Amino acid sequence: MRSVIWFVLLFGAAVVAASTLGANDGLVSVYAGTWRFDISLNLFLLLLVGSCFALVSLIHAANSLIGLPERARLWRVARRERTAQAALREALAQYFSGRYSRAKAAAQQALTIQDDTPELKPDTEFSVLGLLLAAGSAHRLQDRSKRDEHLARAFKLAQGSTAARSAEEGARLMAAEWAIEDRDAPRSLILLSELPPGVARRTQALRLKLQAARLGQQPQEALKTARLLVKHQGLSKAASQGLLRSLAFECLDTAHDIDQLKRIWLSLDAADRRDNFVAARAAVRAAHLGSTDDARSWLRPAWDRIEETSDDERAALSHALVSAVAGIGIDWLQRLESARLAFPRDAAVAHAVGTALAERQLWGKARQLLETAAADADLPITAKRMAWLTLARLAENEGQPERAAISYRNAALLR
Repeated sequence: MRSVIWFVLLFGAAVVAASTLGANDGLVSVYAGTWRFDISLNLFLLLLVGSCFALVSLIHAANSLIGLPERARLWRVARRERTAQAALREALAQYFSGRYSRAKAAAQQALTIQDDTPELKPDTEFSVLGLLLAAGSAHRLQDRSKRDEHLARAFKLAQGSTAARSAEEGARLMAAEWAIEDRDAPRSLILLSELPPGVARRTQALRLKLQAARLGQQPQEALKTARLLVKHQGLSKAASQGLLRSLAFECLDTAHDIDQLKRIWLSLDAADRRDNFVAARAAVRAAHLGSTDDARSWLRPAWDRIEETSDDERAALSHALVSAVAGIGIDWLQRLESARLAFPRDAAVAHAVGTALAERQLWGKARQLLETAAADADLPITAKRMAWLTLARLAENEGQPERAAISYRNAALLR
């Protein structure tokens, strides 16, 4: 199609030239001293056009000849740049394929080519990426000195360039991950704290912070970070529930006195405090610290909705109430009776209610429930032993040493 258009244009130009120049009988006279040259106007125009084309071609030829060294230099730079890019791509491919020695060698080759080519040195992002690949390969090869050296160079280069900002953020995240793998939680947290606010809220940064906080035994910070991860949908619903619960357990277990435990309990999210397992763990910890009143106050909402709980939740709440039964008030009797009627065959509930009734010196009802719990095969051995010991104390209070001895023996035989 293009050839057809050119032929049409050529034929059009021929027609125009024939119509305008065919009947042109003008002359052009050129005087040079005593000489005079007469040529036709048509020939003069053709010579003029040809001279212009020749002059332009001569100028282009001269420029090409003069610029030949510069073009050769640019060609050599382009070839070295292509070689450096190919080495960097090879380093990336080898790194992902697990050939870390080859990846390290390829990355260093790319960096060497860049260092030997002054025209490539301003590309800071290329340098940082090459250093990160070299550092990552050194980390996988357990060469920590080289890894830290490459990381330091990458940080230094990235800080002076806005184009390499993304590479710097990636370098800090990788350094934080490597610090976690080295079991160096403080360094990882320091690196993560130096991230910009927007980067620190990314899912990967939050996951690293969660791992570092757990590694550094900072459960409260880990719980806060886990909540942010759940908010950003960085964890599945099932995984988040178990993780938040375990982190709440760790927070509660760090309390060394009841005042500290109260502060931790109040710092927990409302959803965590409504979790029956968390409430049970807090109550057990409070009872261990000698504050059974606080323990029962934290258990009260869960026992008020005991009908809505699962078997595992009832077992945890029952165990917590047994731990906090000392000094239980009369206001709990109606609550315990409702639980007993709602779950008449639940051994854990029977153990808790029987222990509470024994504390209130309602020995007749307590004995029946405790004997039922102690005879249940599904009740944990620890709970069964506690039930037999409570029955032994009841027998001693009633002046029945033989029954007390039998209860003590049954508790001792449990394995």
